[in-house]
Amino acid sequence: MAAFTVKECRERLQIWLAAEVAIASGQSYAIDNRRLERANLAQVREQIKFWQQELIKAEAALAGRNRRRTIRVMPRDL
Repeated sequence: MAAFTVKECRERLQIWLAAEVAIASGQSYAIDNRRLERANLAQVREQIKFWQQELIKAEAALAGRNRRRTIRVMPRDL
């Protein structure tokens, strides 16, 4: 099971993508009480990769719930 929902992952990914755009255009960006500037662009990109991976996991977990599982049972007479 994924740690985050698809909605949460998408929201957080959009926040970090907006931060990357702001930093790349020469501005600084604040998330919570942290202020990120151009020097922290690598850290922002790490967070983008993290949230992309979490989104993939969440979507896979969501798709897995709708999939039916088939198992085969062979009775044995001992």
